[in-house]
Amino acid sequence: MISGIGIDIVHVDRIRRWMNEPGILKRFFHPAEIETASLRKKGAALSLAARFAAKEAFGKALGSGLANFALKEVAVVNDDLGRPIMRLEGNARREFERHGGGKIHISMTHEGDNAVAIVILEKGS
Repeated sequence: MISGIGIDIVHVDRIRRWMNEPGILKRFFHPAEIETASLRKKGAALSLAARFAAKEAFGKALGSGLANFALKEVAVVNDDLGRPIMRLEGNARREFERHGGGKIHISMTHEGDNAVAIVILEKGS
């Protein structure tokens, strides 16, 4: 059963400006996300923009927004096949469990200057 849906869009230029501010990146992104993005060279800002949109979409899917956890506690990484998955730590995990836990489905894309992500939360049957 679907327990939450969230969607978000991020203008990539916002993230490009942050690329020169390591403190901002460390505040909003998990170290694994920063490392993965750095390997993408010119695509780093696109990668981080999509991940930032996914974090925002996750908060919307929870229905509580981002008030109860830090964005860097949500890591959007890729599995062995390249599919994005969400790993939760600390307060983000607790908030997800408080919401009922279950599965997190995520899809991200970018086109031109925008990155979009959708998150669907599914409770077990």
